[in-house]
Amino acid sequence: MATKRLQQVVLLATVFAALQGCSGRSKEPYVFMLSDFMRVKELPYDSPTQVIYRIDDHRFVTLERYRDCNHGEAFYNDTRANIRQPLGRGSFENYQGYLINADPTGQNLAFPAAAPPHLASIDRGWTVELMYSTDGGRTFSSMDYMEHSFKPYEDSKNRAVFVTNDRLYVAKKWGDDDSYVVEYPLMPGVVLGKPYPPGVTGDSFALSSRPRTFMNLHTPSRQEHISCDPSMKPTNPDAPLAPQ
Repeated sequence: MATKRLQQVVLLATVFAALQGCSGRSKEPYVFMLSDFMRVKELPYDSPTQVIYRIDDHRFVTLERYRDCNHGEAFYNDTRANIRQPLGRGSFENYQGYLINADPTGQNLAFPAAAPPHLASIDRGWTVELMYSTDGGRTFSSMDYMEHSFKPYEDSKNRAVFVTNDRLYVAKKWGDDDSYVVEYPLMPGVVLGKPYPPGVTGDSFALSSRPRTFMNLHTPSRQEHISCDPSMKPTNPDAPLAPQ
């Protein structure tokens, strides 16, 4: 899922591409453009599928039809429950921070997005989304977890996301030795980003005030970052992305 601001950048890139076409340079060799990448119906790349984030032996995220480690399509997979859900294009694979899915019930999941590197905003920054599920990945909703980011790829390095059996925590590095943490309720029927039902609350705090909060939280596989092998590449990285 593209961020809201990324969609605006894609729109501008599309206009720019149209202007280039009008300039009489349409016969030049194909040049990769983010606008084409985001709007083409199906990516043409023949790259081998690779697992970039693993929760356990049957739950993992794959990167597929990718041009490189920053431009592909991510899917959440649960082979035991026969679940396969898209997580977006050019988004999850670019998240550079910590990600710990530690809900022992397996019902709560979260997958934050970012944007490809070297993509920057020059005005108010972007609002970047996080996809979450409370039903084991059968369905996903989204919420804004990073606002006014001028460089989402770089800024995501200073984020950490933790998931428990009833909470979602998003931590942002704050100074040299502390983090600011926002705590969200994570349960069926609660829509993050909207008013909570009576009796349901969130919280925020400095990690230094609760230093043991995340001490015993781990993804079952112990993987805490997205990992993509850059040596795995398609044979056709310059395949044209003709909108369909």
